[in-house]
Amino acid sequence: MEAHTINYENIFQLEHVLNKIQDFDILLERILLEARKIVRADAGSIYVPEFSVEKEKPTEKLAIKYSQNDTLSAKLPKREKLIYSLFSVPIDKKTISGYCALTRRLINIPDMYDIEKDAPYSFNPQYDVVSQYKTVSTLTIPLINSDDQLVGVIQVINSRNESGEIVPFSKSDEAVISHFAITASSALQRAHSTRSMVLRTVKMSELRDPKETGVHVNRVASYSVEIYDRWAYLHKIPAVQREKVKDILRIAAMLHDVGKVAIPDSILKKPGRFNDEEYRIMQRHTIYGASLFNNPQSPLDEISRDVALTHHENWDGAGYPGWFDPVAEKPIKTDETGKPLGKKGEEIPLAGRIVALADVFDALCSRRVYKEPWEEREVLNEMRKLRGTKFDPELTDIFLDIYPSIKRIQSLYKEETA
Repeated sequence: MEAHTINYENIFQLEHVLNKIQDFDILLERILLEARKIVRADAGSIYVPEFSVEKEKPTEKLAIKYSQNDTLSAKLPKREKLIYSLFSVPIDKKTISGYCALTRRLINIPDMYDIEKDAPYSFNPQYDVVSQYKTVSTLTIPLINSDDQLVGVIQVINSRNESGEIVPFSKSDEAVISHFAITASSALQRAHSTRSMVLRTVKMSELRDPKETGVHVNRVASYSVEIYDRWAYLHKIPAVQREKVKDILRIAAMLHDVGKVAIPDSILKKPGRFNDEEYRIMQRHTIYGASLFNNPQSPLDEISRDVALTHHENWDGAGYPGWFDPVAEKPIKTDETGKPLGKKGEEIPLAGRIVALADVFDALCSRRVYKEPWEEREVLNEMRKLRGTKFDPELTDIFLDIYPSIKRIQSLYKEETA
């Protein structure tokens, strides 16, 4: 078995890199990428535990969060992303990832089509048939945090040697990936704490506004990251900067409506449309939200302030709150009546323009007390119609171009049913 040359200095440096990532989802994707790099894996997936109730019996499952595959991605048109299936597996002995999670043991399989007959788990080749990709060697590793809790499972696939041939994962691969798993688990524990704090803030808003749910903000945040990622690619933003902004933007987008906590219940929970005065009061949630990030101490504070303040601005200047200083609580630029002038075009920060589009799309697709969800065709027609008036035309084109990724996010964060 051919062993890879491992650069342990790079492995140690990864601890610093991973601990700088704040968002849980961005971190998961980066962990999978780095795990694949250090053992030269062509593909891989990362799973996280989820708790569900089926037929009144609590069950634990592993949900796939991200998949990567260099071979399949290379076959896609330029700029396109791999769209993978979303599924869950029970944490039991029947599947390899489930067995890894249950026993918390590393599993190294040289050939998935020649698994030992007495192994408790099995491999379903149907996945290979559907994807037209042959899985040969796999290495599956549990991620255990400092509290001895399972936080995830990494499965890397098809190790390649210097000649590009698929080979089994070596004993040195097992050693280095085990060390990496400790670093990754620690980073995930910290990022999970950050995510929990953000979701508690969202939950506080949800107690006031039933529309402001965890799945809604997760969808809006995920859409926003996908839109930004394509925009940054097209604008040749360096990869390092792109990853930093994605990390910050996702958290900021989740907090876009946090200012609604300051809106009276009589308006926030009204079972119908607002009258003019109610709508005027409701608009102030942008100012209240931005005021939470006055005196910013970090890029996250700055982008969170921009998003909270400007996610209802329109490309043509007809949005709100316009040129308004949330610190001084007064307009900066006004018309002849003293009303704040609306920001328009690129006067609106990029993050605000992105979240505006993502938020409206999700609202159109969602049920509200005053409307049913729109049909997909109607939603897409409306997004095209609002191109250049409500929305940045370039971002609208990007959104429509990456729509398959948007649909995948929708399937990942579904509304809970009673």
